[in-house]
Amino acid sequence: MYAIFEIGNKQYKVAEGLEIKVDLLNAKIGEEVTFENVISVSKDDAIKIGHPYLPGANIKAKVLKHEKSKKIMVLKYKPKKHYRVRSGHRQDYTLVKIEKIKLTHKKSAGSKEEHAEGA
Repeated sequence: MYAIFEIGNKQYKVAEGLEIKVDLLNAKIGEEVTFENVISVSKDDAIKIGHPYLPGANIKAKVLKHEKSKKIMVLKYKPKKHYRVRSGHRQDYTLVKIEKIKLTHKKSAGSKEEHAEGA
């Protein structure tokens, strides 16, 4: 079973027990977080795809640690003008472990049956 979810304008493909790095979250170490923007879930051979998200689907994860990635060096250079600027950047991230992928079967607010009854 795997799922694809969105956080911080990035999409991640995850399975239960997987550890991933996501952009820095405002959560304490050991705290459980829930990701609600689930795009699709694959269970056995069935794939459910949301428009844009699956209603009732969420992913529970546990925050393991907050760290910074490796330093990326940036060099600006203009030839013949003696312009050289060096700087570095380290991106903050949060390491989370996927605990559970949950999919409940809710009817969405805009389902076809409700539109047919209201017309």
